[in-house]
Amino acid sequence: MPPKSAIMSAFFLQPIAFGSWLPQIPGVQERLSLGPAELAFALLGLPVGILITLPFAGRLVARIGSRNTLLWGFPLFLALVPWPVVAPDIVSLFFLLLLLGIGLSTIELGLNVEADIIEKRGATSIMNRCHGFWSLGIMTGSLLGAAFLSVHLAPFVAIVSLSVLLMPIAFLVCRALPHVEVPAVEGEGRSSWRLPSPAILGISLFVFGITMTEGAVADWSAVYLKDVFNTTGMATGMGYVVFAMLVSVGRFLGDAAKSRLGPVVLARICLSSSLLGLSLVVTAPVTALVYLGLALVGFGVSVGFPLAVTASADLGDRPAAENVAILSFIALLGFLVGPPLIGLVAELTGLRGGLAMLLPPLVVSMLLAGLLDRRHQG
Repeated sequence: MPPKSAIMSAFFLQPIAFGSWLPQIPGVQERLSLGPAELAFALLGLPVGILITLPFAGRLVARIGSRNTLLWGFPLFLALVPWPVVAPDIVSLFFLLLLLGIGLSTIELGLNVEADIIEKRGATSIMNRCHGFWSLGIMTGSLLGAAFLSVHLAPFVAIVSLSVLLMPIAFLVCRALPHVEVPAVEGEGRSSWRLPSPAILGISLFVFGITMTEGAVADWSAVYLKDVFNTTGMATGMGYVVFAMLVSVGRFLGDAAKSRLGPVVLARICLSSSLLGLSLVVTAPVTALVYLGLALVGFGVSVGFPLAVTASADLGDRPAAENVAILSFIALLGFLVGPPLIGLVAELTGLRGGLAMLLPPLVVSMLLAGLLDRRHQG
C-alpha cells in the first residue's frame, strides 16, 4: 500500500468506533437522569484527558516516531471506546471519557505528524484529504451508531464488536506506513520547556472557535434534536451524520481549493458558511432546517484544523510534533470550554441560547485567519 493510501486509510479507521458512541449520548443522559449542566460536566472528561496528555504526547511522538505511536496507540484507543456507554454514574462517565481522551490525543497527534511527513516527502498537499477521510470515518461511525439505535442493539455489544473488527485492519494499515526518521531541529534539546511562540499561539487561537464548534456539535446535536424537536431513533443521530458528511466533502475539496485560493481566503469563505449555518440552527422552526444548518456548519469548519496543522508544522522553530502538540493543546481548549458553557447557558435560556454562544468564537477565528499566511505570522 502506498504511503498516501496508508495514512488516509488510518485517518478513516481511527474515528469509526468513536463516532458510533456519539448517537448514544442522549440514551446515556436519560439512563443516568442527567440535566444539561450535569451532562456537560461529564462530557468534560474527554477534553480533560486530551489536554493533560498533549504536553507529553508531543515529545513521545517525536521520540518513538509517529508510525510506532499508531501501532501501539490504535489497540489502546479502540479498547477504551466502548466503556463510557455503560458508565454507572456521572463520575464514572467523566473518568471513562478522560481515559478515552488520553488515547485519542496520542493517536490523533501521531496521525497528523505522520501525514505531515508523508506530505513533505511527496511534495503534494494531502492534509485536507487526510482529515476528509477522518470525517468520513466519524460519519460512518455515527451512521452505524444511529443504525444500532434503530434496531435496538445493546450499545456496549455494538461498540465492542465494532472495535474488535477494526483492530486487525488498523494494525495492517499502520504496518504499511513508512519508517521515517524525524528530522532534527536546530537547537533541539537545549531546553526542556519553551514557551509557545507568538506564531503558534495565533494559529491556535484561530482554530479555537472552529474546534469549539466541532466539539459542541458532536456533544450536543443529538441532544438538541431530541429535546427541542422531539426526534427519536435514527433521526436523532442524523444531525451529526449530516454535519460530518459536509465536513468530509469540504476536506476532500480543501487541497485543490487551497492551491487555487490560498489558505486565508479559503478559511474566510468556510467560516462565513459556519456563521450562516449556526445562525440557522439556533433559529430553525423545523427539523429539516436544523439539518441544513448543520450541513453549512460542517462545510464551514471542515478545513480550519487541517490548515492550522500545516501552518504550525511549517514554522520550523521546533520539531513538527511539538508544534502540532501545542496547537492541539490550545485549540482543544475549545472542546474544554464548549460543553460546560453550552450546558450552563442552556440551563438558563435553553439549548438554542446555548448553541448561539458559539457565534462569537467563530467571529474571532474569522479575524485571525490571516495568520495562516506565513508572511503574517511574525
